[in-house]
Amino acid sequence: MKPLHIIAMLLMSLSIGAQTINQFDANGKRHGIWKKNFEGTKVLRYQGQFHHGKEVGIFKFYKNIKGKAVLTASKVFNENDNTAKVTFFSSKGKIISEGKMNGKKFIGKWEYYHDDSDKLMTVEHYDVNGNLHGKRFVFYDNGQIAESSNYQFGKLEGEAKWYSLKNVILKHFIYENGELHGVSKYYSPKGELIAEGRYKHGKKHGIWKYYENGVTEEKDFSHKKKAP
Repeated sequence: MKPLHIIAMLLMSLSIGAQTINQFDANGKRHGIWKKNFEGTKVLRYQGQFHHGKEVGIFKFYKNIKGKAVLTASKVFNENDNTAKVTFFSSKGKIISEGKMNGKKFIGKWEYYHDDSDKLMTVEHYDVNGNLHGKRFVFYDNGQIAESSNYQFGKLEGEAKWYSLKNVILKHFIYENGELHGVSKYYSPKGELIAEGRYKHGKKHGIWKYYENGVTEEKDFSHKKKAP
């Protein structure tokens, strides 16, 4: 094949490729490769591919930082539904968090990372409606657990615990329908019990005990005085 013919074919290929960007199908739905810039600029805002109006494959989203497109998120869309595997990035390219989304709702398991390392900071679970549901954990940057709790349909439910860097429990609460409800205990960094009592629908109730230097002080929250 002559060089001129090769050049002509390359030009034709480039022309066809350019024509496939930002196109609509016969029904007016986005189809093929799409790219959009931030308004009034040449800075890329997003790029991806549609199949008759539905996102497919990988989409990339950018921030405009000083006139430069900086990757902020990527979404890998499922061809059979509206879910996507999503990854969020810092301006330096480090992964901030990752999980699944259905539209704008977080679903399933999500993982978040510490700013200065690739170690896990938080693990959460979401239901199909985007509500926190199931176990939630927070970790120190050395991997030691800092908090553990449980959610049901977006509200705290059951035990919640807080820990020191030395794995000493600091607080132990019980939640019901998003409110403190049940026995609660507070500990010193050495693991010594310093206060305990019950909450009833988010308020202290009954006898609370406070411990300090071998002395126990009791306070009764059963009958609060009413304002005159």
